[in-house]
Amino acid sequence: MAYDEDLADRIRALLTGEEFVGRNMFGGVAFMIAGSMCVAANGQGVLMARIDPSRREALLDEPGAGEVGRGDRGPMKGWLRVDADAVRDDAVLAAWVRRAVQYTGSLPAKAGQ
Repeated sequence: MAYDEDLADRIRALLTGEEFVGRNMFGGVAFMIAGSMCVAANGQGVLMARIDPSRREALLDEPGAGEVGRGDRGPMKGWLRVDADAVRDDAVLAAWVRRAVQYTGSLPAKAGQ
């Protein structure tokens, strides 16, 4: 299934002013900043956002937020998903993208970036 192109376009618009690269990954499109994955859109309109792991519990209380599972290995630390219904709201999407950009920007750049 192709990724949600409307969500991807909305994310691109929010990333204006950032140096980013979009890459097709895991049946969706991921947006990379300085070589690190920052946010992604999947085929069901769900947003995946990189977050500060120390804020994980508080952010799980946000509407539509949930863990990104890895099967038997448990949740992915530093990542949350936000349901399509929640990110239809432009302000909600903008807040999640802003959080992800701020945290990803605090990480060291990957070699060659």
